[in-house]
Amino acid sequence: MRTIEVVFTPALLPLYEAKGKIVVVIDILRATSTMCVAFQTGVKRILPVSSVEECKIFKDFDFIISAERNAVKVEGFDMGNSPFEYQNPLLAGKSIAFTTTNGTKAIKLSQKMEASQIVIGSFLNIDVLCNWLINQNQSVILLCSGWKDKYNIEDTLFAGAVLNKIKQYYIIECDAALSSEILYETSKNDIENIVRKSSHSKRFTLLNSQTDDVKFCLQKNLTPILPMMRGEYLML
Repeated sequence: MRTIEVVFTPALLPLYEAKGKIVVVIDILRATSTMCVAFQTGVKRILPVSSVEECKIFKDFDFIISAERNAVKVEGFDMGNSPFEYQNPLLAGKSIAFTTTNGTKAIKLSQKMEASQIVIGSFLNIDVLCNWLINQNQSVILLCSGWKDKYNIEDTLFAGAVLNKIKQYYIIECDAALSSEILYETSKNDIENIVRKSSHSKRFTLLNSQTDDVKFCLQKNLTPILPMMRGEYLML
């Protein structure tokens, strides 16, 4: 029977067997949330890239280039990593080269470790994601992007929320999965307040008071779509 595991940060992924499994990449604040918004707006495809330097190259190939480091848009790029930027209808049909501090790193590592499929998870698409996972016949890793290879609470809460919905369909032999669901169960009525105490949330507050990315990214089922890797690109 298929299993489901939670990996708290990309640094821990090499300790697991990802080959042949579905990897759900989770970066609630904000990459996977932003990706869902981009596709809901009509973006054609997203190319996750590892570095700022590599991302910059794609400007010459008719890509919109988007880069974020340390929660800040990188100077000289078209866009950063706030979901509000990607609600622009002019993005419909466009291709985006995208690099972020944590989320794209998790995607690239999952590719390197030969995951059978890589899909994007966020609160914005949680029900579509869970329904899709229930209908797959493969084991699953819920990969939290964390913050610079360290644990973060918002990604773990989301992993727990997914487990809460689909655990009856999987074997759970993973303490990280068990603790994620316990965290979600004890926090589910107060998630926003808990996430606002997180280090990443505090970063946003200090850097940008114009938009409330935290509140936005905690909305459920705003983008009922499932981006997934098809070759080198994220697509629907």
